[in-house]
Amino acid sequence: KTFPTYDPRTGDVIANVAEGDAEDIDRAVAAARKAFDEGPWPKMTPYERSRIMLRFADLVEKHSEELAALETWNNGKPHEQAAKSELPMFIRLFHYYAGWADKIHGLTVPADGPHHVQTLHEPIGVAGQIIPWNFPLLMFAWKVGPALACGNTIVLKTAEQTPLTALYVAKLFHEAGLPPGVLNVVSGYGPTAGAALAGHMDVDKVAFTGSTDTGKIILELAAKSNLKPVTLELGGKSPFIICEDADVDKAVELAHFALFFNQGQCCCAGSRTFVHERVYDEFLEKAKARALRRVVGDPFRKGVEQGPQIDTEQFEKVLRYIRAGIESNATLECGGDRLGTKGYFVQPTVFSNVMDDMLIAKDEIFGPVQSILKFKDIDEVIRRANNTRYGLAAGVFTKSVETANTLTRALRAGTVWVNCFDVFDAAIPFGGYKMSGIGREKGIYSLHNYLQVKAVVTPLKNPAWL
Repeated sequence: KTFPTYDPRTGDVIANVAEGDAEDIDRAVAAARKAFDEGPWPKMTPYERSRIMLRFADLVEKHSEELAALETWNNGKPHEQAAKSELPMFIRLFHYYAGWADKIHGLTVPADGPHHVQTLHEPIGVAGQIIPWNFPLLMFAWKVGPALACGNTIVLKTAEQTPLTALYVAKLFHEAGLPPGVLNVVSGYGPTAGAALAGHMDVDKVAFTGSTDTGKIILELAAKSNLKPVTLELGGKSPFIICEDADVDKAVELAHFALFFNQGQCCCAGSRTFVHERVYDEFLEKAKARALRRVVGDPFRKGVEQGPQIDTEQFEKVLRYIRAGIESNATLECGGDRLGTKGYFVQPTVFSNVMDDMLIAKDEIFGPVQSILKFKDIDEVIRRANNTRYGLAAGVFTKSVETANTLTRALRAGTVWVNCFDVFDAAIPFGGYKMSGIGREKGIYSLHNYLQVKAVVTPLKNPAWL
């Protein structure tokens, strides 16, 4: 079976891709199991694993021009963003995890008595990984990098909208010397391939990035099968708080970036822009003007800031939320409709006079729709910012260290950016509070997702010391 994958600029078919289903997942898991139980990967020295990962990163760098073009073609993100930001970060992430491979170790633990106690950090086994369509390459790196560094084998399901770059880089991994069966990429749909992977009895761990609703299904499938551990990186409705002492021009630009980056298709997007009442009017006028200046068009064209939404389903969803905002009596300042007649382009849209109980202030829109809300004081904005089922990220814009310290500790979110936003260094952990997920990606914390801790206790006879 095959399924079409599309160019979101036009809606035209790029290629027909092999459609994996439950049977293909079974075959991939069997290959990963054999590679883990019998194959060389977990038995290699960590240094050897590190060298293969570094060779892979070098091959990606060699082919980065093709990969950036393929990412834009299949996803619609600006080519400059893919080429200058995302491919270098992908390479950096694999260098980072390759560096961790030979630094994963346990402890010698003092015990109350004549026993030698050590802890071993062992690979968890076969890791099932399901990645989203908004950052196909980066999400591949966030998942595959730590799992391989820890000595695991992998079955990875791509998003059905964006299978192409994962298939390309998997080929490069084999060229780098990755043994057969260690990394298995299956392209297919969530209800078939994804569900089969999450509920598979021979998968030892599952990691998923995507919507909160789907995350619940993944968790349930894992629990009902073999109770495999699960890490989830899910939705968000992140507050971006602009305090009364803010440099308004800088705040406008940063808030614009926080929301509109990647066509608004970012789980941690600053999608609730809270502005202090003293600077609200000035901010609103400048935010509207900035949105009107945003360059939308063919993402391969130089200078384009915003490409199309990923597909017709997401495109229609964004337009429905815009209509909901208008119907709830939020003020539409600009945008509000599609752009052009071909492809999935949405006008940069700004709403003012947004209330906390409106759908556009509560739901994750995942599109270029900025909701601007007014607040009076710090205590109020803390309460309102935390009044959400999500807790992925938050932004704070202030000149006051005291205000920044108060807000960063009070906000119930996995990441708080102060006077910046969307800083994704390889070493910085990323993940959510509440219904934004379980566990952390990136940094040392991501390794914990792919390791088992074993305590080994042996008696000591006539020890010189305890």
